[in-house]
Amino acid sequence: MIDREAAERLLAEARTAAERAYAPYSGFPVGAAVLTADGTVITGANIENASYSLTICAERVAVFRAVMEGRRAIAAVAIWAARVRPCPPCGACRQVLNEWKPASDEMAVVMEGDEEARITTLSALLPHAFGPHDLAGIDDDA
Repeated sequence: MIDREAAERLLAEARTAAERAYAPYSGFPVGAAVLTADGTVITGANIENASYSLTICAERVAVFRAVMEGRRAIAAVAIWAARVRPCPPCGACRQVLNEWKPASDEMAVVMEGDEEARITTLSALLPHAFGPHDLAGIDDDA
């Protein structure tokens, strides 16, 4: 899990990332920061599109950046959004985060908005998750 000091540092990165959000339609900038297993922090912000379904959440931007930089395990994610209660990741982001959760450990999820930060786990937000372990042993030639 993550301690309060590390969570605050991660939230600070997420707040800064929200300043780079592209949210002209919703006016709802969100920032995210992921802490990779090797201690690297990588940020993302939501990026909207006039075709709303093509919008991408801050969490997925940060995760995909981490993956592109060669990181394959994410220990924690922080999400920050203004004017709301602590903002949990959406269902799609929860599933993406599950893909990159360390195999031997839990992923911490830190959320903050207008209220005090909350810390939980990905498993609490996505119980009975479907992930890479569910595909183990499937014959690729079938």
